[in-house]
Amino acid sequence: MDTRTSETRLRIERLRDALTANGVHAVLVPSSDPHLSEYLPERWQGREWLSGFTGSVGSLVVTRDRAALFADSRYWAQAEAQLAGSGIQLEKMNSGASTQYIDWIAQQLQPGQVLAVDGQVLGLALANALRAALQRAGVSLRTDLDLLQAAWDGRPSLPTEAVYEHQAPHAAVPRSDKLARVRAAMASVGATHHLVSTVDDVAWLLNLRGTDVECNPVFIAHLLLDTSGGHLFIGDAKVPADVAARLAADGIQLAPYAQAAAALAALPASGTLLIDPRRVTLGLREAVPAGVKVVEQINPSTLLKSRKTAAEAGFIREAMAEDGAAMCEFYAEFEASLARGERWSELDIDAKLSAARRKRPGFIGLSFSTIAGWMANGALPHYRATPESFAQIEGNGLLLIDSGGQYLGGTTDITRVWPIGTVSAAQKRDYTLVLKGTLALSRTRFPRGTLSPMLDAIARAPLWEHGLDYGHGTGHGVGYFLNVHEGPQSISKAIAEPAMAMEPGMITSIEPGLYRPGLWGVRIENLVLNVAIDTPEKNAFGEMLEFETLTLCPIDTRCIDLDLMRADEIAWLNGYHATVRERLAPKVSGAALAWLLARTEPLAA
Repeated sequence: MDTRTSETRLRIERLRDALTANGVHAVLVPSSDPHLSEYLPERWQGREWLSGFTGSVGSLVVTRDRAALFADSRYWAQAEAQLAGSGIQLEKMNSGASTQYIDWIAQQLQPGQVLAVDGQVLGLALANALRAALQRAGVSLRTDLDLLQAAWDGRPSLPTEAVYEHQAPHAAVPRSDKLARVRAAMASVGATHHLVSTVDDVAWLLNLRGTDVECNPVFIAHLLLDTSGGHLFIGDAKVPADVAARLAADGIQLAPYAQAAAALAALPASGTLLIDPRRVTLGLREAVPAGVKVVEQINPSTLLKSRKTAAEAGFIREAMAEDGAAMCEFYAEFEASLARGERWSELDIDAKLSAARRKRPGFIGLSFSTIAGWMANGALPHYRATPESFAQIEGNGLLLIDSGGQYLGGTTDITRVWPIGTVSAAQKRDYTLVLKGTLALSRTRFPRGTLSPMLDAIARAPLWEHGLDYGHGTGHGVGYFLNVHEGPQSISKAIAEPAMAMEPGMITSIEPGLYRPGLWGVRIENLVLNVAIDTPEKNAFGEMLEFETLTLCPIDTRCIDLDLMRADEIAWLNGYHATVRERLAPKVSGAALAWLLARTEPLAA
C-alpha cells in the first residue's frame, strides 16, 4: 500500500471517529463551499483531501463501515485510478447534476439513524431534496456539524490576498448602473433586501476581482443589498482603502466575513428578502428570522451578467484574437520542434502554451488548468498531466489540448486535436464526426428564449447516427473575465433550472466529443456569442438568434475524412478559416504567420 493510499485510509478513519463521537452514522461531503462554487478555495476542498480524487465535481459519503464517491462519466477513469486501494468505492452517476447519492444514503441507513452534512456548504435546493428523501426513510438530518474540521489537522485558513477593481474601459458598465438594475429587479418582486452569495455574482456586480480561487478571478465574500445601500462581508484587510472609499461612494460598506449570518438574523420583521435557492446555502437561509418574508427566484445578477453588452462583446473579440495569436506562436514552435526530432511531453505543452499566452496584452492568467492529453489520456475529459504522471508525445496518434486564458477583456476556452505522425482511418472518422457536431450546432438558428438544453441534440446527431455519444454536456456559459463556467444557460441533456432561455449576448461553448477509453479522445470546442438576426417572418414568428463564433484558431484539416463531409460543411469551415486568417495575421509574424497561413488553407469541396 503506498503512502498516499495509506493516508487516505487514515483520514477516513479519523472522520469515522468524529462520526461515532457525535452519534452520527454517516456524513455527506459535497464538492462545495459557503458560496456553492464549482472551483473551491483550499479550505473547502475536503472531498479531495479525504478521498484523493481531484476532479472538480463529485460527492463523498462515509458511513461507519462504507465509503463511496459519486462522480459522472467525465471522471470515471480518473476516479478509478485515484481511488485504487483507498477502500472508497466509485459509484457512477449518469450526469454531474445527478443526486443519486441521496437514494444511496437512504438505502444504506436504517430508520432512526443520522446523516450529517455541514449546512454552511449545503445548497438550499439540495437540502430540501435531501431532507425529503431522508424523511421517507426515517433517517434524521443534522446540518449543525462540520465533522471535517474535527478530522482535518492543519486545515487551510481563508484566503487573504487583496481584491482589485476591474476598471474601465474593460469594465464597460459602472458599478452604480449594475446596482441600480439589481435594485430595480428587487423592487419588481417587493424585496427590501437581497442576499448574493455566489462569488462570480458578487465580483461582477461590484466590478471587483480577486485571486482566492485558482484560475477564477473571484474572491470569497457575501453581499447583502437593501434599497439604497448594502454590506460586503469580506475578510479583514482584503479591500484596499481607496477601493473601499469608492465602494462607500456607491453605498457599499465593508463588514467582517463571518458576520453575514448575523446580519441576516437582524433583518427587520417588515422586510422582504430575495434569495436564489440554487445559489444560497441552508446555513444562511436558516439565519433569516421566521417573520421575514422570503422571495425565492434566480439572482437578478446571474441573468444580467450572462448577457454581455455590445462593448463587452467588442473586448471579448479582441481577447480572442490575442489568445489565437498566442496559440499560433505555440503551435508553430511545437510542430517545428517535432519536425526536428525533439521530444515533448504533456507537461512541456502546458508550460510553453502558458508562456505564449503570458506575452499577450491584457493577459492575467489561465482560465483553468491546461488539459494536454496524448492518445489514451485524451480520452479522459478532465485529464491533467502532473510531474508524477504524464506522457511523452511519441509515435503516431492524436493530441488533445483544451486550454484557456483570463484577459481583462474576456475569458477564453478552446479545444483542438492535432495529428502527430500518421493518423489512422478510425481516428479520422471519430475526428470528423465530432467536427460535424461542432459545425451543426455552430450553424444553427433558433428562436430567442429557446431553452439551451433543447439545442444539445443538434451537436450529438452526427454521432448518434453512427451509434456514438459522449457523457458530458455540449456547452457551458462563459463569464466576462470571470468564471470559465457560468450559468444559467447550459447546452446539455438536463434542464438544471427553469431560467435557461437563450438570450442575445450570452457566450456559450460548443464542445462535442468522442472518447475511446485506453486509446484516444476527440473534442473540438469553440466559444460562440448569441446574436439577433432579422428574418422576413420576424413579426409573425418572433426574434431569431444565431451563433457568432468567437474563438480564433485553425481547426486541423489533416484529420478530416472528407468522404464524411458535405459541401456546405466544408464551405462553413473554409469561411471560418478565412476569418481566422484575416483576424490573426496582423498579430503574428515569422514562423507563427507561416503556420497560420498553412493551417487556414481552404479545402476543396
